[in-house]
Amino acid sequence: MDLYRVIAGRDRRFDGDFWFGVTSTGIFCRPSCPARTPKQQNVRYFPSPAAAAKAGFRACRRCLPDAVPGSARWDVRADVTARSIRLIADGVVDREGVPGLASRLGYSERQLHRLLTGELGAGPLALARTQRAQTARTLIESTSLGLAEIAFAAGFGSVRQFNETMHEVYGCPPSELRRPSHSLSGEIRLKLAYRPPMDVAGLLRFLGDRAVAGVETYDGTSYQRNLRLPHGRAEVAVQPGDGHVAATLRLADARDLAPAVARLRRLLDLDADPDAIDTALAAHPAFAAQVQAFPGVRVPRAVDGFEAAVRAVVGQQISVAGARTVLGRLCRDGLFPTPGELLELPDEAFAMPVRRRETLRGLARAEIDLSPGADREEARAALLALPGIGPWTADYVLMRALGDPDVLLSTDLGTRHGAAALGLPTEPGALAAEAERWRPWRSYAQLRLWRAI
Repeated sequence: MDLYRVIAGRDRRFDGDFWFGVTSTGIFCRPSCPARTPKQQNVRYFPSPAAAAKAGFRACRRCLPDAVPGSARWDVRADVTARSIRLIADGVVDREGVPGLASRLGYSERQLHRLLTGELGAGPLALARTQRAQTARTLIESTSLGLAEIAFAAGFGSVRQFNETMHEVYGCPPSELRRPSHSLSGEIRLKLAYRPPMDVAGLLRFLGDRAVAGVETYDGTSYQRNLRLPHGRAEVAVQPGDGHVAATLRLADARDLAPAVARLRRLLDLDADPDAIDTALAAHPAFAAQVQAFPGVRVPRAVDGFEAAVRAVVGQQISVAGARTVLGRLCRDGLFPTPGELLELPDEAFAMPVRRRETLRGLARAEIDLSPGADREEARAALLALPGIGPWTADYVLMRALGDPDVLLSTDLGTRHGAAALGLPTEPGALAAEAERWRPWRSYAQLRLWRAI
């Protein structure tokens, strides 16, 4: 790929895939930066904002290169590097340090540092540090919190470290980033970037159709829900914006901003590469017309792995409306139950057959890793080992909770009806064989099959 041609054309499709620094200015940018294109001999390319900062470049305050969509390759890949990136985005390094991250992945700190530096040009601490700077900038620009409060909320160990990092990354003291119109209401309003096109309305409608009373609401435009975050709860709302998803967050603890944003981005599949996905699916005659009519279909994911698994177990072989009713009875105080809370619920709270109730309790006891950094194959095997969970449920959890882009639920009744509507084979084996042509995007094909009915 000619990377210089990409930045000369200000191609937004590559935002998040690479960054470039300009040696004559000492600034690094995203490929679509609207500033004048630098001379080719003055350009250096980087695989991450952390690598650019490590090389001594400051973030462009015009294009905000640290606020672009993440690379779609981390969703496709399931290796240790991809799992690390997802966990760092969720704030694991801030809460548990690099030793905690390495322990979750089953690697030594040295091995992990070598892997990430080799591919991203920076180790886990530098990657987390860059994320802290972005979180701090967001809090500075959108809240009335004092700078010392922001320093600790963003995960910095001291105000001095905060000031040094912000000056290094943005080339100015933190106070210069504060906008006169910052929020006084306690709300944080953000623009969540994505690669266009994106069927935002279709995605929010999917979530709204499955909204659980007390936890989620959908009014036809805006989707709202409560989140359980590491330091407290939060209320979030998202709706379509002009080239972005508009998000409003109310956090009990400002330290939860980074994990809240990471979970919203995962829920809405904002880091997907719609050009690659739609091009692959449109090559199949069954999907060509639908891709043209509805470009940028995304896979609705989840804000919490255990929640997604509970939804999958409850949703087996019952209607969407029935599942919403059952799930609503499991929730207390506007939040989905934790595994421990679910085990404490009395039998009458489940409102479901004994066998399925015991499946839920078995799931809660199993403590399966369904976090963003979980190993997909290990998680699937662990789910299938539980009584009452079969391939449909395990695969649905992989698609929704772990963000696997290549899942097809070929035995699902809705899938088979959608296949019939599009002129595809309806027998599960034949449909699965046909779907080999859609790899590695079968989860997106799955959403289009459901849409066909």
